[in-house]
Amino acid sequence: MDGGGELGITKKEAEAEYHCHDFEWEDLRADVEANPSFSYHLSPFPTTTASPQPPSSEAWRSFHRRHASGRFFKERRYLLKEFPELLNSKGCAKVLEVGCGNGSTVVPILRCSPSITVYACDCSEDTLEKANEIVCNTQGVDAKDRFHPFLLDVSRENFPGWLFCKCCQSSDGKVVDLSPDSIHLYVRGKNSISLKEDQCCVGGIDFITMIFTLSAIPFNTISATLERCVSVLKPGGLILFRDYGVYDMTMLRFLPHQRVGFREYMRADGTYSYFFSLDTVRELFHAAGLLEGLAIEINHYHKEYIKFLSVPIYHHSRSRVTLIRLLASELSLYTLCVP
Repeated sequence: MDGGGELGITKKEAEAEYHCHDFEWEDLRADVEANPSFSYHLSPFPTTTASPQPPSSEAWRSFHRRHASGRFFKERRYLLKEFPELLNSKGCAKVLEVGCGNGSTVVPILRCSPSITVYACDCSEDTLEKANEIVCNTQGVDAKDRFHPFLLDVSRENFPGWLFCKCCQSSDGKVVDLSPDSIHLYVRGKNSISLKEDQCCVGGIDFITMIFTLSAIPFNTISATLERCVSVLKPGGLILFRDYGVYDMTMLRFLPHQRVGFREYMRADGTYSYFFSLDTVRELFHAAGLLEGLAIEINHYHKEYIKFLSVPIYHHSRSRVTLIRLLASELSLYTLCVP
């Protein structure tokens, strides 16, 4: 493992960035659609087929237990290159990492600025224990009072009120209940959250990061999950989103019997994977109350991924601008217009 404090890309990442110039999504789509062995990925999913039960959080808990002995996920050093807003944040920014896993995303965020505080949720307490261990023991990262993991299944539960209480988030007259009894706060020792006597919550979130999170939850829960995320953003807050796109090699490796919906797949261990298209992303974010605006940014980064969206989003009637980005193996030739 190379030096912890360097933000430069590794040799492997540099090679991937170089070779990505040989990659065009239109060519990939043509190759996939012309290959009969991939036809089942493209055919409509039978509506008469009974939908499977959504995978339980236990599937992901078991997954992380199996990989608890090592760093199954490596530190995501590309994160700051893809989302420079984190580097350019001013003041004491608050970041919410949704589906934090073992902290692979948290570490580079904490390292990039001493004024950033990260709140991180996951559905597995074992995973949070591992994340806490990794983050607190990573060289060059000061996690004291800056890293606060908590237990939450974002596909089924609302965020706790201490993130953005009902009073503070209701400036437009619309109050969302964020404090169900089922929320469990996971804060221990130096990670505990202390509010001032006159402070009802931390005041909302500046950045929400969702890195390969939405694809791992049941598709029919994604809209509600996005609504929950938007509800804890401050006015002007940003959503930083990276996930799988249609025709990704991960998608093409799934076998016909693993298909449980259109671009939806279930692994043998019960974990779930969905692959996004631009139209689907638009529909999902519209369903969460978001509107498109201005133009997109198209930029190759990795052979399997293309950054396609850099769009200010206006939420409901608030003066809230939300930036959404998706890295996908699609969507290289798309433009957006001001609605």
